[in-house]
Amino acid sequence: MGTQTVRAGADDVAERRREQRGWYFYDWACSVYSTSVVTVFLGPYLTSVAESAADADGFVHPLGIPVRAGSFFAYSVSLSVILAVVVMPLVGGLADRTGRKKHLLGAAAYTGAAATTAMFFLDGDRYLLGGLLLIVANAAQSVAMMLYNSYLPQIAPPEERDAVSSRGWAFGYAAGALVLIVNLVLYSGHDSFGLSETAAVRVCLASAGLWWGAFALVPLRRLRDRRSTAAPVGAPGLRQLAATVRDMRRHPLTLAFLLAYLVYNDGIQTVISQASVYGSEELGLGQSTLIVAVLLVQVLAVAGALAMGRLARIHGAQRTILGSLVAWTLTLAAGYFLPAGVPVGFFVLAAGIGLVLGGSQALSRSLFSHLVPPGKEAEYFAAYEVSDRGMSWLGPLLFGLTYQLTGSYRSAIISLVAFFVIGFVLLARVPVRRAIGEAGNPVPEKI
Repeated sequence: MGTQTVRAGADDVAERRREQRGWYFYDWACSVYSTSVVTVFLGPYLTSVAESAADADGFVHPLGIPVRAGSFFAYSVSLSVILAVVVMPLVGGLADRTGRKKHLLGAAAYTGAAATTAMFFLDGDRYLLGGLLLIVANAAQSVAMMLYNSYLPQIAPPEERDAVSSRGWAFGYAAGALVLIVNLVLYSGHDSFGLSETAAVRVCLASAGLWWGAFALVPLRRLRDRRSTAAPVGAPGLRQLAATVRDMRRHPLTLAFLLAYLVYNDGIQTVISQASVYGSEELGLGQSTLIVAVLLVQVLAVAGALAMGRLARIHGAQRTILGSLVAWTLTLAAGYFLPAGVPVGFFVLAAGIGLVLGGSQALSRSLFSHLVPPGKEAEYFAAYEVSDRGMSWLGPLLFGLTYQLTGSYRSAIISLVAFFVIGFVLLARVPVRRAIGEAGNPVPEKI
């Protein structure tokens, strides 16, 4: 009997490890979209397509609405966020209620991958096609990431979650760096490959979709569905989100963590999106320098995520995240004093961002997983993802207003310190051990 128990326990561990390895591969699959498509290629290319379709005053007219060609990409991103905010709570509640999380993950992943692959046909003046594909792909990625994140408390016991979450982020950043290098070789040497510049961009965009779809097969084969006995009653879109928030009021410490995350993550997302603007407009750096900086961030984020995962095993996730927020503050302060026209200084700034980027995000995900009541993983991670996607306008607004009032990008970049300081204070005030217990979960030795 004892031998059978030991064998069963070993089989359970082996199955859990297999499922974790499959889970890592979804980050490997979809992070290429974020890096190559959203961060590097699509914004400038879709803007150029819109400009080719614009009238003499520089406007395009989707659905008869006059829109400046230069704003079309930003508006499309905003619409994708609105769509994701509506759909995520609905899908999260459905996943918990039916237990068919893997099927929903597959549907979201392949919707996003198909829309990204179809960007190959984005040429000439087809700006409406580009906007539609961006909205679908971005919203699908948000939904899929919500479902993917909600697997974490199911595939990793409390003592493993920091390390498992960190490895997932590291896989994603490694894939992003690898494919971006290949894409940049293709783009830079497009003539030698017999491609025009625009054709090379379209190939790079489509290749991200093919990569996403191909490697999504791994997690879809290895992850298991689990039917919940504590699933919520489903409700349409925003009503489901409202129901989740009401349920969170029974877990005020979980809600307190989510508020802290909302604040400091908004700072993180704004630094990521505005660092290239700071580099080009304030420091006078060229496109090639900015692309190398993006690569540097991707590569060092792998090491940073793994290193901070190890620190969390020693000091606990909460303390490690608090330390990362101090590091973010110091990085921004250093960025304020960077001399213009010196790429080395910007590379140092990129290195600092990379080292804390992956770890602060990975540990936030794993820490939140401890605060989710059992059986409500997808529902609560929908709220987590909405906080990530739906509130990411505050930082850019502060950045833009500061620049408008001061005329200085240096003042704009240093203004973002407020998000890290306020986030630090809010997170430090959360009694995490008590919050985990009140959510009905076992409390790890280090947290």
